[in-house]
Amino acid sequence: MSLIPRDLGMNQPISRRDFFDGVAVSAAGGVIAGRTRQETTMEPAPTGYRGGAAQALSVPHALRDGRFWPHAGPPEPTGETYDLVVVGGGLSGVSAAHEWLRREPGARVLVLDNHDELGGQARRAVFHGRPQTGLADGVMCDEESFGTDTLVRLTADWVGRLPIAERARDELRMLMRDPPDWFPGLSPEGKQERLAELTYSAFLLEVCGAHPDVERFCRTMSCHKWGYDTRAFGAIDAWGTGCPGFAGLGLDADKPSRFNSPTVKQEWGLTDHDIYHYSEGNQALMRAMVAGMIPDAASLDSPESRVRFRLSSPVVSVRDGAAAATVGYFDGHQVMTVEAGAVILACWSAVVPYLVPDLPHYQREALSAAVRVPLLHATVRLRDGDAWWRAGVRRVRWTGAYWCLSELDPPSRAGEPAHVRLLATPCRSELGPGAGSVAGRRELFRTPYERLEHTIRDQLARLLGPGGFDPARDIEAITVDRWGHGNAPEYCRPWHAFYPDGPFPAEAARRRFGRIAIAGSDAVPAARADAAVIAACRAVEELVR
Repeated sequence: MSLIPRDLGMNQPISRRDFFDGVAVSAAGGVIAGRTRQETTMEPAPTGYRGGAAQALSVPHALRDGRFWPHAGPPEPTGETYDLVVVGGGLSGVSAAHEWLRREPGARVLVLDNHDELGGQARRAVFHGRPQTGLADGVMCDEESFGTDTLVRLTADWVGRLPIAERARDELRMLMRDPPDWFPGLSPEGKQERLAELTYSAFLLEVCGAHPDVERFCRTMSCHKWGYDTRAFGAIDAWGTGCPGFAGLGLDADKPSRFNSPTVKQEWGLTDHDIYHYSEGNQALMRAMVAGMIPDAASLDSPESRVRFRLSSPVVSVRDGAAAATVGYFDGHQVMTVEAGAVILACWSAVVPYLVPDLPHYQREALSAAVRVPLLHATVRLRDGDAWWRAGVRRVRWTGAYWCLSELDPPSRAGEPAHVRLLATPCRSELGPGAGSVAGRRELFRTPYERLEHTIRDQLARLLGPGGFDPARDIEAITVDRWGHGNAPEYCRPWHAFYPDGPFPAEAARRRFGRIAIAGSDAVPAARADAAVIAACRAVEELVR
């Protein structure tokens, strides 16, 4: 199906929203104030906390580029003093404030955040794909990979319906059902070490000698969880998460390999790995903690509260002094300062060297090495979900198109609007998780909103058009969330040769510096909610012991 922009509905007057790391951006990619833009119908975004302060991104970028201080003017003391100042109002920052007050109930705490709403990465919260009666999962073997679109429902003998070479079908069946021992001369430990040297794509092509169609079909299997495809996903973690091809190795399935990444080790034995990051989820935990820390009906920044949340206040400097630490933040007009007995930096690790220039060189280098993986989410409101039911699918993995996952969130009652959630992974996987994330983030920021909307409409039309779906008629709203700094980096083979024996850069990066401790999921590092909380509690423990 090939439709022109007008047929796709690009000219339709619907609600359109575009966010970059939680900040509203304009059609030209510039930061704008306010939560809505590019829309002809104004209404609340369908998915929860999102900040909109212009300085949320512009100030950190100006710090990075050396453009902030020449124009900032002298800092102005507020006269405020706190027992603890937390930099970052995401899950880790709120957890740090909560844990500090649990230990020191009479303490005064200030939480500073650059957005105009709390949330941080919790705004990308966790979405669980639940089975829907009558709907199967599917794979769209798309024209980008195989020259034409073929939707394959993952029901009985689905391999036989794949639009791939016959040899590739036979090999895929073999890899799934009865693969040989690819390393017959090696011990179990030697086999694991060999897998740790390979990506999953390299394993399929170089070790298994698989047909290229097999690798193309499997390439996006890792995207929904890791933010990059199998050209960057390690073979040892592919084994640990049940990808095809490893059963003949005779490895112990009851325990992970020491080479498996921390998340694979932690989730070993779980039967439900279908956890995706979408808006609404971890915010429930965060909101509960916030509600427990502020008096009823008090504002977030009320002097009456034990803990104050000061939003739209990007921190620009943290200095440890003889009697107290001094924290400077930009209030939209000038730099204001507060004094603190302790400071917890619960922000991205790569930002910390710009806030605390006095850190030793080795620590600044370690902090800067934490390159986060970019992600792209979209939520599309449809008039109804009828076309999905006619297609017989609920969740569809795409093998090579721009959006690698599309999933129906069905309406609670017939006749009500349905929502579709889409995921794209901008990381240039062929470059590896680190360099690929840097390149992918750059491309993501430069991608015009119109291209994103066009790809959304095009792929939904290709998927659902045979069932009567009309993108011009049936799409009512689109919200795009560009998370340029999405997943926290995680140590994994084959990219981090020091793993699992160490020493680990995160250990040097999170080292306490006087009254300053470092939290955030980058400090673990792992892209999990529990990592953010663990890092917060560890930072509190370092400062109070």
